[in-house]
Amino acid sequence: MTAPIRTPFEQAPGATEAVEVADGVLWLRISLPMVLDHVNAYALRDDDGWTLVDTGLNTRKTREIWQNVLDGPLAGVPVRRLICTHHHPDHIGLAGWFQGQGAELHMTRTAWLFGRMLTLDEQAEVTDTQVQFWVDAGMDPEILAKRRSERPFNFADIVHPMPLGFTRLTEGQVIRIGGRDWDIRFGQGHAPDHATFWSRDDGLVIGGDQLLATISPNIGVYATEPGADPLGEWMKACEDLQPFAHEDQLVLPGHKLPFTGLPARMRQLIDNHHGALTRLRNHIAATPRSAADCFPPLFKRTIDDGTYGLALVEAVAHLNHLHRLGDVTRRRRADGAWEYLPA
Repeated sequence: MTAPIRTPFEQAPGATEAVEVADGVLWLRISLPMVLDHVNAYALRDDDGWTLVDTGLNTRKTREIWQNVLDGPLAGVPVRRLICTHHHPDHIGLAGWFQGQGAELHMTRTAWLFGRMLTLDEQAEVTDTQVQFWVDAGMDPEILAKRRSERPFNFADIVHPMPLGFTRLTEGQVIRIGGRDWDIRFGQGHAPDHATFWSRDDGLVIGGDQLLATISPNIGVYATEPGADPLGEWMKACEDLQPFAHEDQLVLPGHKLPFTGLPARMRQLIDNHHGALTRLRNHIAATPRSAADCFPPLFKRTIDDGTYGLALVEAVAHLNHLHRLGDVTRRRRADGAWEYLPA
């Protein structure tokens, strides 16, 4: 029987504080202006300075927090290297800012390409392709009308310009950080080629958003690749990473608290989505549904305007997976949305 999930550090660090979770490894909590109100960052002490893992968004408040951290817990010692686990804004928002101060950026090639491409792709108005994606998913008409009229979200709003130049992280690579050798293993599904780091020396695991204790990362399909199957990639990645999970590892996640009990959590992460797929099959068994009609079986909370977009892309991901498996088929309904029914 696997050991239960435990969180040995019950108190998260304050805005400009740091908690030492292992020798020379500091845990930082960077605030976010959204429902998930923080991202974890980590500082690892090397011989010539600090290596940072992930950054938070590019906002004035976040830059002030980091400046206080640099002057305080990091004791004015320079940041020589920045590692970003994946391309999402809360993890790469200040990558370019740190590069401008002399830090060397390390990312997977896919993450860097996505991050830089999306940062350069600024749109003043929502594109026809994006609108069609929302129509396909059955977005609520009132929300659709509102989003058509608004300036769309752009990565550049919250991600610092990313200059040319980075150092590539690869699957299976061994990297030395903080006096330890780490195996790099890729996750998938939440973000392509998401880097995770597994210490060979003392059981530390830097999990980013691939390995979280009490929440599941968003698994979403977007207009950039509407036929993608990130849920299938997510579950396969969890299966592939599971053999490396041990009871005594301390996981340093991208959100919430560090935890132990990774084997049990890996099993949960897989089983949770299998359960959601079963509920979804039952939901569409008698009545064809669009993605927007499938929130009740997938989510155990009320979906409001602030969470609607993430819920919609996750519903599409689950339906795409069932479609890829051949369990469901789809057809256009009168309003233009795809509706799904058993195959």
